[in-house]
Amino acid sequence: MLTLPKRPGIVQLGLKAADEPTQLMDRLQYRPTTFEFFTSASDFEPEPFKRLKTAIDFVKSNVTKDVVVHHPMSYHGVHLDQLLDPKRQPEAYQFLQDSTAQLLDLVIAENCRLLVHGGYGGSESAALIQEYPSLAAAREVVFERLDNLVQQGNGHVMIENGITASFMYGDPQLDEMIIQHQLPLVCDLSHVFIGLHGDMKLTLLSLKRLRPLIRHYHLVDSLGQKHDSLPLGAGLIDWQQVLPVMNPTASMIYEVPDATDATCANMLTSYHYLRGLEIKTLEHQGADHD
Repeated sequence: MLTLPKRPGIVQLGLKAADEPTQLMDRLQYRPTTFEFFTSASDFEPEPFKRLKTAIDFVKSNVTKDVVVHHPMSYHGVHLDQLLDPKRQPEAYQFLQDSTAQLLDLVIAENCRLLVHGGYGGSESAALIQEYPSLAAAREVVFERLDNLVQQGNGHVMIENGITASFMYGDPQLDEMIIQHQLPLVCDLSHVFIGLHGDMKLTLLSLKRLRPLIRHYHLVDSLGQKHDSLPLGAGLIDWQQVLPVMNPTASMIYEVPDATDATCANMLTSYHYLRGLEIKTLEHQGADHD
């Protein structure tokens, strides 16, 4: 297996895959510092769930103990948003509750971390918000559910931002609510940037505000208008400005897909791009001290 040497700086190689063996072995040959498992609704049947646990054990025993499990994003085409109502969306709501409970038991037993979305985006999330008396009421529901989830997780749960008025980063009022609730965060950089319509200045302000709460980053570029999942350097995010405002204690993965899930070339390219920027910064700082 290939081994990446440890170097000064905050940029690390984190990779993501499902528990499918071809994907796993493709990623693990690069010895990632953090490994994140993608899950889908089908993983929660008894046999697939056993395979997920076996895969987590394999990664922890052979490559890295820093494992993140990503809660499934949808159930039968419905996003598993925290605003789902048990009366209006009973099946999706019940799956959200049951799968979360399953994963909480798993990550506590395995001593790894669970990533749960605080919200998503687009017309589906907007329609869910409309089911509530007001945006403020919808946000209250989201924060109550997230507070409860974080408490149940006992240090194992992190909350990812969406592109929705019910839970995103960059809205000063929402950022303040997040800080007041002291939520442990996952920061998807593209979601921040898209939610702020490509405004880099506002993106940096939010990254600075929330930095102490961020435990994990999803690093992916964007043109700032829609969810386009670009390799780092191919979009409009200014990564040179992002680096100094990242939480140096947080983990990170590069959430940039290839044309096929079997390979991770865009993730590796994105890592080398960001590491290259960091090396230039470190060299410049060294020259300033000479």
